[in-house]
Amino acid sequence: MSLNRSPKVWFRSAAAVLLACSLSGCSLGGGGSSGGHAADSPAPEQTGPHSAGPAEAADLIPEAGASLTIWEEKSEFDFLQPALNAFEAKFGVSVTVEEVPSPDQANKLANDGPANLAADVVLLPHDRLGDVASANLVLPNDVLEERTRQTKLDTAVKAVTFDGILYGYPKSIETYALYYNKDLVKQPPRTWEEIAEFARTFNDPSTNRYAVMWENKSLYYNYPFITALGGYVYGKSGTDPMDIGLNHPKAVEGMTYFQSLKSILPVQTADVTYDVKTQLFQQGKLAFNIDGPWSVGSFRNHVSFGVAPLPQLPGGKNSVSFSGIRGYYVNSYTKYPNASKLLADFLTNKENALANFKTTGSITAHKEAAEDPLLKQDPIVSGFLEQFGHSDPMPSLPEMANVWAPMEAAISAIWNDKADVRASLDKAVQTIRDQNQNRSAAK
Repeated sequence: MSLNRSPKVWFRSAAAVLLACSLSGCSLGGGGSSGGHAADSPAPEQTGPHSAGPAEAADLIPEAGASLTIWEEKSEFDFLQPALNAFEAKFGVSVTVEEVPSPDQANKLANDGPANLAADVVLLPHDRLGDVASANLVLPNDVLEERTRQTKLDTAVKAVTFDGILYGYPKSIETYALYYNKDLVKQPPRTWEEIAEFARTFNDPSTNRYAVMWENKSLYYNYPFITALGGYVYGKSGTDPMDIGLNHPKAVEGMTYFQSLKSILPVQTADVTYDVKTQLFQQGKLAFNIDGPWSVGSFRNHVSFGVAPLPQLPGGKNSVSFSGIRGYYVNSYTKYPNASKLLADFLTNKENALANFKTTGSITAHKEAAEDPLLKQDPIVSGFLEQFGHSDPMPSLPEMANVWAPMEAAISAIWNDKADVRASLDKAVQTIRDQNQNRSAAK
């Protein structure tokens, strides 16, 4: 196995029981039109999507001479190396890793897949499934479908299903919560007001000492300010792209409060990166760090920390975070679909799910692994579990792809330039609506 590291790093990806409750009753299927599937539109081997085969799981063997590439997060490399070594020993297939942040992989797959430059196996958050499935970029999880349904959490299986077809191999369940440095605070704060009060005496920008940081240009981490008071992304539990609630009066109210928090984090959004806040938290210069279970491994040997639910907003409103399911998917243009399906399945089995948790803190979508005492009795996991009780799954609509960039521009203007909150959100929503209409017209 070889590791090919590129310079880009972004956020990554906890446990099962409370998330199952938070997702139950929520529609995770995407709207919009689904394009044909690879099995319906076969193409020449190296110029089009590979067709799905009819083989049974017991008969699935790697293609002769197969070698694979997988795209993964940098934070997963320590877990991947022994897992891929074991895969090669079992199946005789070598795997090369290329570092590509999970949120970037769908767009990269769209560009590189048809050119036969993409990885055979990719890692995607479930909200991008509508895009890649509609574009016929990933193969259905057909041969190993029954095993996936039997071994993975039902909610995770639903999240990696689009238009009634299972595509993904669920890996992890994720949201973010509040890391706190136990050497700096005795108890985690319950409200943002408590953090603001702490910041007044703790902050020292001249030495890069701050009370709290989160990646504050991203809608992903700012979702609580949109939703806690009554805003939303798309209506009908994220299934109606015609109803956009990002400029709802309650969203404006929440983002106005967000804007006020610059007084306790006087830093431009471009300067609050994952790497920056991770380093400051490790060094004891950051008391509270909003991040996910994917970062547990970065802190375990550097700082004494705990994990608690996100602080409440004014009025005692719980902070509602985004939750999601990351899964592996097989590139429909792969020359080795059998080997690729086996790799995606192998990396998400119980043994590797527990190994991944031990190494990175990533909390599994595997049913049996999620019930293992290793997870159930972990005090860090319990903090994420509590936050899962106050989380919404990201919409899996293809139109979700049109949300991120306009909202990042609006959020940055609101924070950096003290721009009018309503006007900024109105502009973002109009851009999103225009892009959604262009998408519909192009179908």
